[in-house]
Amino acid sequence: MDSTTTTQRLRIDWRGRPIDIEYAWVNDAAASAGAPAPVMVFLHEGLGSIAMWRDFPARLCEAVGLHGLVYSRPGYGRSTMRAPDEHWAPDYLHRQAHEVLPAVLGELGITTPPWLFGHSDGGSIALLHAARLPTAGVVVAAPHIVVETLSIDGIRDTVAAYERGPLRQRLARFHDDPDSPFRGWSDCWLSPAFRDWSIEDEIRAIRCPLLAMQGVDDEYGTLEQIRGIARAVPQTRLFEIPACGHSPHKDQPAEVIGAVCDWLAEVGPGALR
Repeated sequence: MDSTTTTQRLRIDWRGRPIDIEYAWVNDAAASAGAPAPVMVFLHEGLGSIAMWRDFPARLCEAVGLHGLVYSRPGYGRSTMRAPDEHWAPDYLHRQAHEVLPAVLGELGITTPPWLFGHSDGGSIALLHAARLPTAGVVVAAPHIVVETLSIDGIRDTVAAYERGPLRQRLARFHDDPDSPFRGWSDCWLSPAFRDWSIEDEIRAIRCPLLAMQGVDDEYGTLEQIRGIARAVPQTRLFEIPACGHSPHKDQPAEVIGAVCDWLAEVGPGALR
């Protein structure tokens, strides 16, 4: 996140315990320009946090004239960490979509259906939220709707890099306890119980506009992830990005912002300036 962005904390009650959530607003100019601006909520990847988005949320929101909300999920960033003995179940993404995200929106007084931008795990969360709860529209970048062998192999390689040390040191800059997100995420994805995880049927219920993008060189998933979304959700627009890996907003930010601007200009009357 941009160094000038001020992060704040809010408290939600989640599954019977208080959880502190680190969050930040971006593009306040949109919120103060008369009528309340629609809000775009940014949902980070499996190892992400507010800080790891860098300046992308602000750049995108300024380009499209939306007020932006960025937050670190429980277990990430400066939010309440995962307890060492807490193991995430295969439905952990569903819990984030159906419990945590609505609680954050409610605590912040956001009553208008939000626009969602989700990356990787955050993309899956965005899809699950839109399939069940009111949503203005969804942008997903490198989302997962099924578990692929490529994904598992990529995560195993990431675990090896983490255990060698340098990756853990890098993640420690962005999380109060890097083991909290890393072990929560990797242990779940590599568990036998997760191998059959799929949200292909659930996302058929999505009725809002949807833009699904993925790099053609994504090391964690094939293009069948977003092509599967398009088969399940007919109003999906696909954007397959050349020379791009698993993080389109980092590898090709200008192309991503341009694609979102073009898409919103068609599907989001009133969302743009």
